Amino acid sequence: MPKQAKPPLDQNNKSAFDIMTSPPPPNHCAKIPTHLIEQAVTAALAEDLGTVGDITTTATVPESAKSKANIVARHDGVISGLDVAAAAFHAVDASLTFTALTADGNHVKSGAAIASIQGKSRGILTGERVALNFLGRMSGIATLTARYVAETDGCRAQIIDTRKTTPGLRAFEKYAVRCGGGANHRVGLYDAILIKDNHIAAAGGLAQALNAARKVAGHMTKVEVEVDTLAQLDDVLALGADAVLLDNMSPTDLAKAVATVDGRIITEASGGVSLDTVAAIAKTGVDLISVGALTHSAPVLDLGLDFVG
Repeated sequence: MPKQAKPPLDQNNKSAFDIMTSPPPPNHCAKIPTHLIEQAVTAALAEDLGTVGDITTTATVPESAKSKANIVARHDGVISGLDVAAAAFHAVDASLTFTALTADGNHVKSGAAIASIQGKSRGILTGERVALNFLGRMSGIATLTARYVAETDGCRAQIIDTRKTTPGLRAFEKYAVRCGGGANHRVGLYDAILIKDNHIAAAGGLAQALNAARKVAGHMTKVEVEVDTLAQLDDVLALGADAVLLDNMSPTDLAKAVATVDGRIITEASGGVSLDTVAAIAKTGVDLISVGALTHSAPVLDLGLDFVG
């Protein structure tokens, strides 16, 4: 994957760009906390097994039977979620051996084996669907993210995600975005202040909203304001903010906004971003492009489990 161009920085005085985004090197994505994986896998297995377990496998497969199986990519894509898949199999049968044959963040070709599982056949069969559901969903997000990143090659813009995630699975989906070469926006409502039009309306105006936010924001909490027009951008620059979200602006207006900001604060383009439009948006010079589709509309990467030998 081509390395993305980033704005020049003074290493002794890093900009807010570095604080608001944290793109990992390929194949070195910060891991999902183990306790979150255990919670999610436990819930998924409980949903699948109910109160009586896998009645098909119990009825048809001898308890002593052992097998080897491979998880195989049915289409080209970027892998994410190997640790979660392994946890699903081990939660069913701790004696199973799960061997990753690639790494999260790697591009794989259709037909490639990405992991192997060995041990009792019953455990492999019972854990199969939960493992593939996580792995396919996360790899689909990573694959779509990589497509967006490729469209911005040569531009300063960083592709970032949003909070439009599957309830309960945000950490998994944001991890998958990192595996695809993107970066994370705020994780939740608790780690950054983003003042949108409804906040401004409820607060009684932009100045009131910004002043109130500044009173509670610590020195490590960034404040971003959403604007729809260039006139609103002028107001934000006059009042002061760390970043501005340029919502649903045309490439022409985005370029004007970038010129107006002139590097004083971080610029983020958002709204209506697609694979057809992202290259033109990136060429305007914005720092960030947030894409809700990365997590709310990514197709699952087709993966299968094949018994071998």
